[in-house]
Amino acid sequence: MGHGVAEVAALAGYEVTMVDVSEELLRKGVEKIKWSLEKFVEKKRLSREQAEQALSRIKTSLELERAAADADLVIEAVPEKLSLKREIFSRLGKAAPSTAVLATNTSTLPITEIASAASRPERVVGMHFFNPPPLMPLLEVIKGDRTSDETLSKAIEVGRRMGKTVVVCRKDVPGFIVNRILIPLIENACWMVARGEASVVEIDSAVKYRAGLPMGVFELTDYVGLDVAYLAGASILERTPNPPQPCPLIKQLYEKGSLGQKSGKGFYEYGGGLYERPNIPREAGERVDLVRVLAPSINAASWLVSNGVASLEDVETAVKLGLGWPKGALEYGDELGLDKVVEALKELARVHGSFYEPDKLLLQHVSNGRLGKKTGAGFHTYSTGETTAYTEVLYDRRPPVAWIILNRPHRLNTITPTMIRELTDALLKAWKDGEVRVVVVRGAGDRAFSAGADVSAFTAVKTKADAEEFLREFQEVMNIIEAMPKPVVAAIDGYALGGGLELAQACDIRVATTRSELGQPEINLGLIPGAGGTQRLPRLVGVAKALELELLGDRIPAEEAHRIGLVNRVYPAESFDEELRKLAERLASQPPLAVAAVKQAVLLARETPLSRGLAVERKLFADLIFTKDFMEGISAFFSKRKPEFKGE
Repeated sequence: MGHGVAEVAALAGYEVTMVDVSEELLRKGVEKIKWSLEKFVEKKRLSREQAEQALSRIKTSLELERAAADADLVIEAVPEKLSLKREIFSRLGKAAPSTAVLATNTSTLPITEIASAASRPERVVGMHFFNPPPLMPLLEVIKGDRTSDETLSKAIEVGRRMGKTVVVCRKDVPGFIVNRILIPLIENACWMVARGEASVVEIDSAVKYRAGLPMGVFELTDYVGLDVAYLAGASILERTPNPPQPCPLIKQLYEKGSLGQKSGKGFYEYGGGLYERPNIPREAGERVDLVRVLAPSINAASWLVSNGVASLEDVETAVKLGLGWPKGALEYGDELGLDKVVEALKELARVHGSFYEPDKLLLQHVSNGRLGKKTGAGFHTYSTGETTAYTEVLYDRRPPVAWIILNRPHRLNTITPTMIRELTDALLKAWKDGEVRVVVVRGAGDRAFSAGADVSAFTAVKTKADAEEFLREFQEVMNIIEAMPKPVVAAIDGYALGGGLELAQACDIRVATTRSELGQPEINLGLIPGAGGTQRLPRLVGVAKALELELLGDRIPAEEAHRIGLVNRVYPAESFDEELRKLAERLASQPPLAVAAVKQAVLLARETPLSRGLAVERKLFADLIFTKDFMEGISAFFSKRKPEFKGE
């Protein structure tokens, strides 16, 4: 973690001294930083000059006291051993200036216990980065019992300057925010297996394919390592009042040295591939009760809010950015039904102990009839829109906006023949709906709008004719979007690659988060874009830039996509939903007949002579002059009020 934190700090403009116990370790750390910066340059997320400047800000040292002597901020990233951290902070308390902020990158150990070894515990704070720090957007800032408000504010300020989304843990509780929610999930799922309620594969299948988590519970545990999971869980549970018994399966695997992917065996067995994933069939988890699996994590999230540890917004953000969940923990509670969550927790408490007793805020919401989505309010409030759940698409009707969600977050919302058919049906539903004025297309989760076509889903494509037929259906989706007399917005958060970017190109407006990456990488597979990319991309960015993107197959960051005209607007990830909602509502307030006319005239301009286009423009303009919407617009203008257009 240390070299990653050093890189992030240097990229933010700070002068950094990286300290370790040997020249060999320091050399390896610098080499890893060089490799990471080179990757950013290759992906055009940094210029060569920016990378070189960042590297020039990093020095190395074997002498902790000398390096800390003039530091404004020290970030410790030694192994998760309390005695070692206390030793480091004892030395830092003597060596660092009295004004220096001393931060620990611990993920589970109490800040207060670490700070007690320093001479100035009020200057000690938690800054928990997520691995790898240059890529993961989240930073947990944790206040120890004696951390001053000034120290906390400085840590938050530095985190934001580093480009991180900062969530604040205002009380030094075991596990902070993310692990406080994750560890109960792992322990609960493990106990379900130990008690014979479900198998490892069944639980992982349920949370991946039905809940949409990026990895199964046991798949994730194997990935991070059984040693890490065991020690983190033990650290949290031993400091938790009325803790449940630790699940014996994790301890058994840990003691046998079956540490997961890195050892070749954990809950699953591995063949040694670097990015190897276990085989988890979709149908295996159909009978697993998701409420039973997720209830303890939802309860932990509620406890964090009700006890003032973190705001509801920070709790939800931490889960989405730290764990990659497509929804916040409390959103899952609302979706499953808070009454059902409370019922599951009461049964767990009755059988397995008071640790599972429902949190007071959960009970309060249920008592007040705030049961979640089904009642329009729970931890969050919801519109009374109608949601149609297809297999791979969600259609969320909230007049005047229809939200069409590509719903395969576990596969980066990659496009299959089934998704194309469902997307077509959802678009036509929105087209025919007189109360819908705007359509927003987005991907489920926060990792991808769509990473392109799912090659594994095209087993039915056996001939050239099959391939052409598939592309004909895919291209027809794009044609529907363009022909629809309503604005269609592509909301890009994460990857928009290949067919996913082609889908976005057909939309009228494209907005993206700062963490998004866009590209047409088909050339790298020996293919070309087949769903309109060779035709629409040149019209958006010009022939020269389109050729560059499609011949090199590079991904570009959202900022560059905005600069070349591929994306209309770029927003920070944390404000994306709000900005998207405001844009959709503004579009919905525009006169529907004029909106349809603008789309028709502008799209005609790319394929017709100027004289023909001007003739069509004249006709459409003349038609609009005699509409009620035009009279309403004129009346509202002179009355200095907001017009109410009805599409008449």
